[in-house]
Amino acid sequence: MVLNAILAALALLSLGLTLWQWLAARRFPLHQRVAGRTFAPAVTLLKPLKGRDEATESCLRSWFRQEYGGNIQILFGVASDDDPAVGIVRRLTHEHPHNDAQLVVCGPLSGENAKVSKLAQLAKLAKHELVVVSDADVRVAPEFLANVVAPLEQTDVGLVNCFYRLANPSTLAMRCEAIAINADFWSQVLQSCSLKPMDFALGAVMATRRKQLEEIGGFAGLVNCLADDYQLGNRIARRGYRIALCPTVVECWSGPMGWRAVWKHQLRWARTIRVCQPAPYFFSILSNGSLWPLLWLGLAPRPTVCALALGSLLVRVAAAVALQRRLTGNWTHLAYAWMVPFKDLFQAAIWLLAFLGNKVEWRGVHLRLRRDGTVERMA
Repeated sequence: MVLNAILAALALLSLGLTLWQWLAARRFPLHQRVAGRTFAPAVTLLKPLKGRDEATESCLRSWFRQEYGGNIQILFGVASDDDPAVGIVRRLTHEHPHNDAQLVVCGPLSGENAKVSKLAQLAKLAKHELVVVSDADVRVAPEFLANVVAPLEQTDVGLVNCFYRLANPSTLAMRCEAIAINADFWSQVLQSCSLKPMDFALGAVMATRRKQLEEIGGFAGLVNCLADDYQLGNRIARRGYRIALCPTVVECWSGPMGWRAVWKHQLRWARTIRVCQPAPYFFSILSNGSLWPLLWLGLAPRPTVCALALGSLLVRVAAAVALQRRLTGNWTHLAYAWMVPFKDLFQAAIWLLAFLGNKVEWRGVHLRLRRDGTVERMA
């Protein structure tokens, strides 16, 4: 009887949290563009690279096609001149000779986070005060840069970031991950922001100033941090600056991933969040909109319970479908709506394992995650 009451309460709580998450996302002006674009200071784009896939060239090319009123310096960083991305960068710089673009071979890296180690070296070559950092797999619209720097016209804004979507879920496993990214992640961020100001950053694209970077010690202090985006935003926020969300959404393009790769990626992500925000991550299981109704239904399969539990599941699926539609602008995910409860159960297993270890795999390297968010390479 007691267990039944507990599960009923948890099922109703998860339903309420799902509706709150949905409402918070609906209120945000997603995809809204700035008008006029009069603020266009010179910008340096830092682009750390490693390897290539089918989408790499189109992603990099999108940054050469920005419709922006100010000067743009683009710095591409690789660890060695035999990196597969080198040929693409050289071809693009040759095709766009009037762009201020440069390939930088960064040489020996100074920490376990190869991306940030490259950023630390690229930042030394930045010509301009405004600095934009972008992952290699990000593709942007021509007007993106004008939109992402716009909030920095306000001096109290220390960093601007934006939401991203998984643009090419080409396998069933990636469809599962697409629900996590395209439906849940961005709306959960907004749900959190409805409680308190944002004090972290999302790493697909981040725009800040050299002033703020210098105040937190630059990228050099992040070279051993796994969640460098979280740490960058958090350290800037702790200096008293505001973290702003740009309504423009960027695309992240990934190579094909099977279940094993998605499992490793989600587990790394979960353990990273657990270290950065242990209490919020622990209580995040309460918002699992499929787990609690299914457990309640399994314990007490009575007609009333069945109706309430299935009703909660339908709301959860409808919310996930609507949230993906709002972020992506299409309905291609509708055929995979049946995967939403499966994804939630998959996520529950990931949540549990996040507390049962500190080992993660990142780009084929096995690392141990420390309590402070830094990592060390495992022998």
